Amino acid sequence: MDFIVDGVATGRMVRILSVVDAYTRECLALEADTSLGSGRVTRVLERVIAERGQPDNVRSDNGPEFTSRRMRAWAGDWKIGLVHIQPGRPMQKGQVESFHGRLRDECLNTSWFRTLNHVRRTPDSWHKEYNCERPHSSLDYRTPREFKLASTTTTSYKTQKIPVMNG
Repeated sequence: MDFIVDGVATGRMVRILSVVDAYTRECLALEADTSLGSGRVTRVLERVIAERGQPDNVRSDNGPEFTSRRMRAWAGDWKIGLVHIQPGRPMQKGQVESFHGRLRDECLNTSWFRTLNHVRRTPDSWHKEYNCERPHSSLDYRTPREFKLASTTTTSYKTQKIPVMNG
């Protein structure tokens, strides 16, 4: 789980929260707004949990949204481990950094956002293409959705060793 920053034509900055499954490389959520505090982050995670099930851990950096009392209390209530990377070591959540590079190159840099609603719609449609149409070399040239479906037919997705949502 992590944030990427972009802007709209008026010069206003926009933060986009991304949640990526470390195993399937699937983008589970993209949430864009001018301000995304820990309460909003936990609501996004609850939405992902409702759709996908509860992970054992959530990996993120040490940003205030991810280390707040509210986030720690939420994780305790849900019995989800919070795994924070070492400061200055973004490679410890490499899947998210790689995802952000693709998001920036293929979506954010190719769009001129006029409004906040435009920012919300554009990455949302791109993330559907990323999950369902774009093969990944790290997944044996399958899409994240195809990889997830193949994984669930061979083994129970919930019983894998370390399901971790990267953020």
